[in-house]
Amino acid sequence: MPHTRFCDLLGVEHPIVSAPMGERWAGGTLAAAVSDAGGFGLIGGQDSEGGPAQEAWLREQIRLARDRTDRPFGVGFIVPFLTAFQQADLPRIALEEGVAALAFSFGDATPYVAAAHAAGVTVLVQVQTVAQARRAVAAGADVVVAQGTDAGGHCGEIGTLALVPAVVDAVGDVPVLAAGGIADGRGLAAALMLGAEGVWMGTRFVASDEWDGGEWRSAAVVAAGTEDTVRTLAYDRVWDDPFPDGIAMRVVRNVFTGEWHGREAEVVANRIELRAELKAAQAVGDAELGPVLAGQVAGLIQAVEPAGTIVRRIVAEAEALLRGRSSQVLS
Repeated sequence: MPHTRFCDLLGVEHPIVSAPMGERWAGGTLAAAVSDAGGFGLIGGQDSEGGPAQEAWLREQIRLARDRTDRPFGVGFIVPFLTAFQQADLPRIALEEGVAALAFSFGDATPYVAAAHAAGVTVLVQVQTVAQARRAVAAGADVVVAQGTDAGGHCGEIGTLALVPAVVDAVGDVPVLAAGGIADGRGLAAALMLGAEGVWMGTRFVASDEWDGGEWRSAAVVAAGTEDTVRTLAYDRVWDDPFPDGIAMRVVRNVFTGEWHGREAEVVANRIELRAELKAAQAVGDAELGPVLAGQVAGLIQAVEPAGTIVRRIVAEAEALLRGRSSQVLS
């Protein structure tokens, strides 16, 4: 079966990581299920509210995951949220709870690396450009996650197929994970051939039994095709979340994006009314207004399944491809 340096670094069987999706969508149940199947599960450590309730939730989810698996797992953070929403204590809480890894996205992880390494904790840093990858290594990242624009949720502008090998070339001996556009064994096998040491997957685990973001979002992902997503700033302009320039949100196309995509100035002018409208839509599971974060790979997802089943099937598919495909294409 596929086994890489990433597996050895984290002490896992399979080079598959479940992305730390925020807003309490990727909790301890999902992380534990992925880890228990031999992958590496990440809890999404934040929502956009923060405060004592979020700190209590994070501790609860870490302990829940530990109750459900004896295998390693970690917690992921959106760097600008740590400061903008008074969440600076969350990485410390994760370290106190003894997780195996911390993952950081969309910002400079430097302030958090030393404490993690002092605790013997691995640091993963997600990037969207080669320059960011070099800065992540300079900051002390143990693993770099190269996320392409194919990805669901917040992502950059460079395609996964081009970004991953460029990052591999740029970071030397630091292991690289591929993210964006991966949902099956073909994606894992392709990522390994590009030089990655594993994959970081979000959209595939949205369509899992253990995901906590609502059945309406899972159903929308299963129903979507590869052409049914759009990379937009419309939702971000409503919520005014502090993502860096060059980052936008890939979601399933719906009535909201049909009306507001590309009209960011008007979204800002109507922000108060639109925010109330979106909160109401999310409360009732209205996928025509509420955001369904999903990558272009949604078209390859046909059903909601247990996370462990997903991990095991992807590994088996990748192994079969890596063993058999070479004999088909090499004379």
